[in-house]
Amino acid sequence: MHYVKSKSILSAKNGMNLYRGCTHGCIYCDSRSKIYNMNHEFEDVEVKENALELLKKELIKRPKAMIGTGAMTDPYIPAEKHLKFVRNSLELIYRYGFGFTCITKSDLVLRDLDLLEKINEKSKVVVQMTLTTADDELCSILEPNVCPTSRRFEVLKMLDEAGIATVVWLCPILPYINDTEENINSILDYCIEANVHGVLCFGMGLTLRDGNREYFYEKLDEHFPGLKARYIKEFGNDYSIPSHDEKRLMEIFKYRTSKAGILNDTNEIMSYLSEFPQKSVQSKLF
Repeated sequence: MHYVKSKSILSAKNGMNLYRGCTHGCIYCDSRSKIYNMNHEFEDVEVKENALELLKKELIKRPKAMIGTGAMTDPYIPAEKHLKFVRNSLELIYRYGFGFTCITKSDLVLRDLDLLEKINEKSKVVVQMTLTTADDELCSILEPNVCPTSRRFEVLKMLDEAGIATVVWLCPILPYINDTEENINSILDYCIEANVHGVLCFGMGLTLRDGNREYFYEKLDEHFPGLKARYIKEFGNDYSIPSHDEKRLMEIFKYRTSKAGILNDTNEIMSYLSEFPQKSVQSKLF
């Protein structure tokens, strides 16, 4: 872990990355890709030491909106336990009346449930949780340094009980590893029971490019001997790596989410995530 000073903390669309790099160890992580120009080892997490100071300044001058984090780095990495950059950011978001959404795989999000509830009462909170496999043993291989899927399911239920909306990212689905009807149905069972608001699925497959491809193949050799050769033969250096069973699995996904009343349209879910609630103001007659 190392510290840097940053010039800004919020993107034009109110995205926020307090950390750069991750220690969850997910074998498929796109954030390892060279395209992002990370000039340090991925596990050597970069901490923006002046992030809170910058966030306060930017929240003061920006119109009210949803503040999002987790697109590049899971905000609830283990270091957050003692650094508390996310928690302190939530305090600022609450103070200045903004909404909040994050993408995570960690049950550490429950530490901040008190603040999430306060923000949700004042504006809006949506917690997004990634689920890739319902098999905890397989999960320990695909996502080795983070809580298993069964625990994430418990987190989703606890958030629902607290009145906080949730969205599940059903991705990536890795050909010949977790692209089975049983796995997709089991994850959807979790989503339905946890009363999630929406499920994001960008197709049954994954993406690979320079940087994350090499790491992914290294882990295939370690845990799934012979599978790398199959990937190279079938997909070469393609960016998009679809499951051979994508059509049938997507039909299952769309049918079951629609039947359960769960949002499954990507554009509709993205609009929901970015939409800041406008509080109605009653006019007084004098």
